[in-house]
Amino acid sequence: FFKFDSGKDGFIDLMELKMMMQKLGAPQTHLGLKTMIREVDKDYDGKLSYREFLLIFRRAAAGELQESGLMALARLSEINVSDEGVQSACDFFEAKAQVLSVRSKFEAELCEEQEEKRRVEEERKQRHVAFKELQSAFCS
Repeated sequence: FFKFDSGKDGFIDLMELKMMMQKLGAPQTHLGLKTMIREVDKDYDGKLSYREFLLIFRRAAAGELQESGLMALARLSEINVSDEGVQSACDFFEAKAQVLSVRSKFEAELCEEQEEKRRVEEERKQRHVAFKELQSAFCS
């Protein structure tokens, strides 16, 4: 979910869903994408929240999804240990964990960068105040 939430707004909109389905190898038509959203969009806002996204997999596990884009998404995003074997499942989840770890490092770097910018801006403001005080001493 978070990998494809390119707007970082906590929702997957139509274009983000389109990109997700293309990258997963199951491209959908515009109407197909709208149907996918409508099928699990509980608050009728035209986009998927994380909770609604998880609902796709819950409904797939319960057999409540018809053969549709959502079913394709559920199949493409899961791994069957009995089919793939324990090592493949382990590799799958380790790869997922590594992606999350890389994202966490990236987010930490972004936070450090933002903190540095705030610190530099604060120093600039302090220098400006000090300059204004000196200027007023010379002008009076």
